[in-house]
Amino acid sequence: MKIRTKISLLFIFLSVIILFAFASLIYLSAKRDREVQFFARLKKEAVTKANLFFDANVNAQTLQRIYKNNRQTISEVEVAIYDSSFHLIYHDASELDFVKETKEMMHTVFQRGEVQMQKNNWDIIGIKYRYKGKQYLVTAAAYDQFGFIKLQTLFESSVAFFVLSAIMIYIIAYFFALHILDPIRAMTDKAKQISGSNLDLRLVSGPDKDELTELADTFNQMLNRLENSFDAQKSFVSNISHELRTPLAAIVAELELSTSKERSLTEYKSAVENALNDAKKMVRLSNSLLDFAKASYDPTEISFRSIRIDELMLDACLLIQKSHPDYKIDIHFEEDFEDDEQISVNANEYLLKTAFVNIMENGCKFSADKQVLVSIFFEKSGILISFQDHGIGISEKDLEKLFTPFYRGENKMHSEGNGIGLSLTKRIVELHGGSITVKSVKSQGSTFTISLPYHHES
Repeated sequence: MKIRTKISLLFIFLSVIILFAFASLIYLSAKRDREVQFFARLKKEAVTKANLFFDANVNAQTLQRIYKNNRQTISEVEVAIYDSSFHLIYHDASELDFVKETKEMMHTVFQRGEVQMQKNNWDIIGIKYRYKGKQYLVTAAAYDQFGFIKLQTLFESSVAFFVLSAIMIYIIAYFFALHILDPIRAMTDKAKQISGSNLDLRLVSGPDKDELTELADTFNQMLNRLENSFDAQKSFVSNISHELRTPLAAIVAELELSTSKERSLTEYKSAVENALNDAKKMVRLSNSLLDFAKASYDPTEISFRSIRIDELMLDACLLIQKSHPDYKIDIHFEEDFEDDEQISVNANEYLLKTAFVNIMENGCKFSADKQVLVSIFFEKSGILISFQDHGIGISEKDLEKLFTPFYRGENKMHSEGNGIGLSLTKRIVELHGGSITVKSVKSQGSTFTISLPYHHES
């Protein structure tokens, strides 16, 4: 069921309930007013006729003749008078007797003083009447033809008005829902046009700051993120293809060259070594891509625990010196720490170690002395780690794109690489709630500073 149908049905349902309650209230009020007014008339007629019978001494035949004459033109009130022994003293038309008084009924009237009832749409009232110290019972009954006709007319008019109002309300609600949902329909039509090939399309948001405008803005923001993600993915795949194509082409060329004719053992060994070096490049690239993918996970899917920075830094140094014995890394604590909390961060050990290794390897690789100084500071908000080298430095132009994946600046002439290390490091640091900055002077060296928040036990 479409929303406009739901809105229309809900609107008419609520309106019908309100109309029904209002019409019912009017009808019941009219019915109650008719009863009150008619019973008051019956009581007045009963007292008047009793006064005529007792006080004015109007004989029974005269009263009965008046009653019979009036019945031919109007709904006359039928009156009966009984004594305290329930004997009939007077009756307007005993041969008709619509009331059919019983002893139980008359006994109730004497007990209560006044009784109102209905029988076959006839309204009946019974009252006690005192005359010269004696108690009498007077009953009056009549059919309120005019009142019932008015009620029937009111009922029929209410039903007709109710049905017509329900139809009109449904029509108005349907077109009102169409008008309200026009922006949503336009947004739906526009969204159907958006695909992977035209992610630059956006929904039109109106000038009003309502919920639909907020929805369109939110959807457009999501499209912005998707477009950026698609562009980054395309660039990522393109760069990977380029990085893989070069070593693969070199391996193929070396192997084809070695098989084109008979070679000496030395030449074969040289070809295998060249192919092996290219294969190692591919392995390093694959490992970097895997680490980059891990750092791109949802933080909720990565395991974190409390880790001491000093222990993690020592592990990273041992890992570097194992593969590069000539690299020198000095670790210096600018001040003493008092407890484990001051030296601990909430981190993923593998990823954070990878970030430290990348920075320290870069510092050593581009420095003539193959040395990096690591300084650790303790601040109120967290731990600052500075990595300083005296290498070739980074130009201002390269600083702007330093953390862009696969970007390699002027330093590519000094050492091999794939341009993933620093972008991976930045992503890992941000994943841990930290930040990374760099200062560098050409031919004088670079200083990378990482800020990490403390880990506090909950």
